[in-house]
This record gives sequence, C-alpha cells and structure tokens, in this order.
Amino acid sequence: MPNSRLRASRFLASLLLPALLLAGHAGAQQAAAPLQPVEQIAAVVNDDVILRSELERAIANIRAQYKGNENQLPPDNVLERQVLERLILMRLQLARAADAGITATDSDIERAVQGVAQQNGLSVDQLRARIAQDGMSFADFRNSLRDEIVIQKLRQSFAQGRINVSEAEVDAAMASAAATATQQYHLAHILVATPEAASPEQIATAQKKIEGVKALIDKGEMNFSAAAVRYSDSPNALEGGDLGWRSLNEIPPAFAAAIQQMHDGEILGPIRGPSGFQLLQLVGTRTQAPGSGDKVTQFSARQILVKVDDKTSDAAARAKADALAARLAGGADFAKLASENSDDATTRRRGGDLGWFTADTYGTAFGLQVAALADGQTSAPFKTDAGWVIVQRVGTREIAAGDENMRAQVRETIGRRKLEDEWNRFLRELRGEAYVDVRDAQGHSTAPALPETPKEQRKAKPTREMQDAGAAGTFMPGSGTP
Repeated sequence: MPNSRLRASRFLASLLLPALLLAGHAGAQQAAAPLQPVEQIAAVVNDDVILRSELERAIANIRAQYKGNENQLPPDNVLERQVLERLILMRLQLARAADAGITATDSDIERAVQGVAQQNGLSVDQLRARIAQDGMSFADFRNSLRDEIVIQKLRQSFAQGRINVSEAEVDAAMASAAATATQQYHLAHILVATPEAASPEQIATAQKKIEGVKALIDKGEMNFSAAAVRYSDSPNALEGGDLGWRSLNEIPPAFAAAIQQMHDGEILGPIRGPSGFQLLQLVGTRTQAPGSGDKVTQFSARQILVKVDDKTSDAAARAKADALAARLAGGADFAKLASENSDDATTRRRGGDLGWFTADTYGTAFGLQVAALADGQTSAPFKTDAGWVIVQRVGTREIAAGDENMRAQVRETIGRRKLEDEWNRFLRELRGEAYVDVRDAQGHSTAPALPETPKEQRKAKPTREMQDAGAAGTFMPGSGTP
C-alpha cells in the first residue's frame, strides 16, 4: 500500500511492519490444519519451528510494502535472511514473554485496533476493509497485534528496576541544555554484526565488508538507505537503517561529540562497537528557538497502589496486586477496582485518576512504565518505593515546555536512551543463547553437525554469523551482492 500506508502513533507505528511479518506466523498456523501435507521448516528455534510458508508469507508482505520501489530491496537471498532473522527474534521474545506469564487480553487488542483506526482517520470497519484490500485477513492482523502487545509488555517488564537516571546525569545534561536542548539530529546506521568473542578472522571479515559498503556509498554506486536495506544486520535494515530524530541526550555519548561537528549527509565510521562495525549517517538537523515551540509530553493515567508497610509484607502486596491484575485482564473496570482497592487515599476517590503529569513526576520507574504503554493499555504490577502499582495510561498530550519542564524532558530522553541500549543488549543475549537451526529451501539444515553431549551441543549451536559466513566472506565492493 505505497500510497495508502496506515499511519499510527509512536507505539502503534511500531506494530505495522512487525505485524505484517507476524501475519505470516498466524497464516502458517492456520495452514497447518489436519489433512494438509507436511510443510517444510525454515528454521528451528529452541523448541519451536518457523515454517517455510510462514517465511514466504512474511516476505510477500514486505514486497507489498515496497510495491513500485522493488529496486530498493536487496537480492532475494539477502531479503530472505533479513526477514527470517526478524521472525526468529520475534519468536524468541514471545517465548520469553510466555515463560514470564505475560499475555495480551482481548481488550488490549481491541484498544490497539481502535488506536490504529483512529490514527488513520478510519472506523474499525474501514480499517478491516483496508487490511483485506492489502491481502491480509483481519484475524491475522489481530493475532499479529496480540504478539506485538506481548512483546511491548515484555519490554515494559524488562525496564522495571533496570533503568535509573541519577540527578547527577540530569545536572550534567542540563549544564549544556542551553546549547543543545533545541538541536535535533536525524540519524541512520548500517551494522555489520560480529559474534561475541569473535575470532580475529571474523573481525577481519566484518571489517572488510563494512569498508566495502562504505566504498560503494562513497563512489555513488549506492545511497546510504539502499545500502542499509541490502547489507545491514540491524533489525531496522528494511527501513533503510533509519533511527529517526533524536536530541543530543538520546545519542550515546561516544557519538554525540562527533555528530555535533558533522554536516547533513556526512557519514561517520566505520566504528567498531560491542555489536560489530557501524556506519552512522547524519541525515539532517533541525533547530527550534528556545521557548518558541519546544514541547514536553504529559500523560494522563490511573493507578492502583498496594502499599508495603508494617501490616502488609512485600509478598502479600505482590499477591494482591497480581490478583487485581487478573481481574483487570478478565474485563473488570479499572476505575471501579481502584476506588475499591487502591491504598492511595488521594486518587482512590477519583477512580485512581492521577491527572496530567510528566514522566518524572512520580519517579523514574513509574515514568518509564507509563511512557512504554499505549493509550488505554494497562501495565503489569511493578514495584515502587510506596509498594506495588498497576497503572493504566488514559492519554497523552504535548504542551509548551518552559524552564520548569526542561529537567523532566532531559530525564525522559536519557531514560529512553538507556532503555534502548539495555534492550538491544538483551536482544543480542537472547539471540546468542538460543538454539537456531536454519534450513535451506529443500529442508536441509545449514548448521554443522552437532557434537554428542548436550553441553557440547549447546556450545556448538548455529549462529547468525555462521549462516552469513559465505555472504560476508565473498563480499566484493561494487559487486552488488554481499
């Protein structure tokens, strides 16, 4: 749908492309009905499998997104590898969420569907028609939204207790706020990944590949976005490596100083980091005059608080919060449940309503939980200094940011950067620990033979780098294939 692509909010926008990918999963499950021939396996992921039909459906959905711009897509074998890697990573996240008991309720999905429809100026019936027109069943779309909501909840759970922004960090950022707070940078990147504890040969191969990609761009044989689609190992490769607009506080300090000195279109790198070698492009910059257009996000939310005190132990408070969360998942009204059960006397009589507030009003942990939710979504119980809390985000709005809001804004951007770094590290660990066996079109394993003992088998699990070894090793600048 090149001219009618659905628009969405920050959270819901993240659902669309993964939803199209995951629609292959939903359709493949339906296809594997009784009396159907046995399907080929595209990959084994721990105790699960990705079917060849699922992979083909996901690839077809990507091609539909690029209809009219097919020349921007990489060769078929590279596109298949990129899409399969996304499916593998999504499957691993869903499995981890299932182990943690994280689920998406029907009401969660209904709110997400309505949110997508509203963001695109459509009714739910019109959205249903649009999706059918683009070749996806509405049931598949709902199932894919369910998976994305589960992954979003996993990310929220991950943030709890891991992300902390100190006052010293905010002070340091505020010290340079006058010069940097209104400057934003549009960035894109290309990643050539290396495995953990990479050998000198693997490092040399990755470096040769990234240098070859850089040479293609420098010679004008390919622009940065097209090179990212074709060669990048990053999850956002199919988006041309686009990282969006970021303030200086949202950019890792290692890159921030160099980016400030760059011109639009300039490329930084290759740079070696923990994930491999990167090229970073400054796509553009923009500046707003202080006090004349700066915005800060405010949230409207409800909460249910279960206090931990002399009368209620932490375990008892957690058990009560879990029971209340189960009732909410079953369809109970949040405001009614808050008015009957919350230990916060101030908000209890308002059905838990907290009014409008910025991300740091009630502490970093609370702010990160609310920021990670979609409007209408309810969090899992999480721990704060006061006790166990369940929060439901009601809405968001952008207001003019005066000096009194600048500190909150800085804390929020630092927290987002830290969460992104930690989450990406978690995903690399999740992928590295998994047993993944990729199969070719004939269903044959592409992994080397595994040793005899389970311990040795775990050490010898196939990795993406093994799958990519041929591609990376034969990269020739200007050849057009990795």
